[in-house]
Amino acid sequence: MQNTIDRQQPDAKKRRKLKPEKAGKGDGFDEVLQLDVERLLKQHKQEGKDDKDGDTVSKPALPEPFTEIEVTVSEVSSTGDGLAVSENGDHVYVVPFTVPGDKGLVKVVKHFPALSYSITDFLKVIEPGPQRDDSRIQCQYFGKCSGCQLQMLSYEDQLKYKKRVVEKAYANFSGLIPELIPPIGDTFPSPRQYGYRTKLTPHFTTPAKNKANGANGPPSTQVPPIGFTIKNRRMDMDIEDCPLGTDIVRRGLKRERKRVVENLHQYSKGATLLLRESTTRIKKDQQTDQQQQQSTDQGTAQDEDSEDVVRTEYPDYIEEKRCVTDNNATSVEYVDDFVFKNKAGAFFQNNNSILSGFTEYIRQHVHPKDQKPGEKPIKYLLDAYSGSGLFTVTLSTMFKSSLGIDIAPESITAARENARANNLPNTGFAAADAATLFKDVPYPPDQTLLVIDPPRKGCSEDFLRQLLAYGPRRVVYVSCNVHTQARDVGILVQGDSVRNCRYEIESIRGFDFFPQTSHVEGVAILNKVSEPAAAAA
Repeated sequence: MQNTIDRQQPDAKKRRKLKPEKAGKGDGFDEVLQLDVERLLKQHKQEGKDDKDGDTVSKPALPEPFTEIEVTVSEVSSTGDGLAVSENGDHVYVVPFTVPGDKGLVKVVKHFPALSYSITDFLKVIEPGPQRDDSRIQCQYFGKCSGCQLQMLSYEDQLKYKKRVVEKAYANFSGLIPELIPPIGDTFPSPRQYGYRTKLTPHFTTPAKNKANGANGPPSTQVPPIGFTIKNRRMDMDIEDCPLGTDIVRRGLKRERKRVVENLHQYSKGATLLLRESTTRIKKDQQTDQQQQQSTDQGTAQDEDSEDVVRTEYPDYIEEKRCVTDNNATSVEYVDDFVFKNKAGAFFQNNNSILSGFTEYIRQHVHPKDQKPGEKPIKYLLDAYSGSGLFTVTLSTMFKSSLGIDIAPESITAARENARANNLPNTGFAAADAATLFKDVPYPPDQTLLVIDPPRKGCSEDFLRQLLAYGPRRVVYVSCNVHTQARDVGILVQGDSVRNCRYEIESIRGFDFFPQTSHVEGVAILNKVSEPAAAAA
């Protein structure tokens, strides 16, 4: 294999060290968006759509802020916003809630001349593009709320768009030549496209105190907007209902909004509300005892006929769903027949409908496609960033022994309880210091599968160094940010010549945990290269 460092794309090594998931403190810079803008302008120039005669064209002044202009969208960026090239071809207008081919009326919000783009507010569609179908939109707030971007697209087109997001992430941020990146798999669909979110966190800010009565005056009785952020604004909009939420979460939203209004005087600065679905399965021959345990676990005793319970009957059990609003209460989730209990405010994937297929996909990729002569089979699972044990618990039956490690003691406590609840004696959990995560791992690396699921910022350089020093046979990298994932995977493929450890990518695929939005999760499968890394140079 040829040396990947010598053949990497220009500036890619430098780019990988950036943090593309964050815009830069008011300067308008978002690297993911910036790369899409640069590529579109370059493509536009190459296609000869501007300055065809080669004449020097004076650069027109940008329209004044809050001017309304008409634009035609060329493509949708990885951020979910449409991109429209200016008439003279040297500037891009970022247009939310649009698709390719849309001709729309927009209001210019802010220019970033040095970055060659301007932010705009979407006002209306003058002529729809071929992919646009507004009859698909199921939310009255779409076009203003910042939560969704793609409701006007067919679900098939949403999945194709997200595949392209993953492709661009690896092209832009991995630092690898195309030959080292396998074809991106089709996006794994969500069984539910609406009604899938098991958690919502609407928020509000209370109005300032009555200025006429001074700083110590009575609080305002004006009810603030309770909901989510307005696109391109630092203010909230009132959201009475969110069709992305499950039925019980949507009921909880209405109930909590009413409670806030009735108790507004108790909030001096506002609050973020929690709406978390919790599920109980009651065996039909144990229904009375189970219902009592449900009330004890959640601290949310419910009347038998309460509208705050959604019941579904199955052959062997009755499933009850409730909405938990206390961050410290217990919420319960099922993934197939595995049960998970967590603090309601703690992290857990909030599209339960996709988790069965998601964990089955990883289960099917535990072992390499081709077992090479002399290689020992994988017998051990190491789950870094284990949280409350989603992967350790759902995969553990395939291994001789499984170990979840995390730096958060409260997550380890929950994970241990979940292992016991699922009767998994071959599973253990350990709280580890971030600097020594792999120090006391008892498994031989050549027989170990490592699963990692870091936060949006990706893995730290120190973690990647520890990973390469340990050198597990196979790695499953799960990520909620395919851009930082691509950066980290690129580092693992480049490897560590001192430790003679590097990896090759077996497959990459996106998973649609959040339909109607631009967000896509990524799963990359990597294998340790058996020959010394130095030989590849």
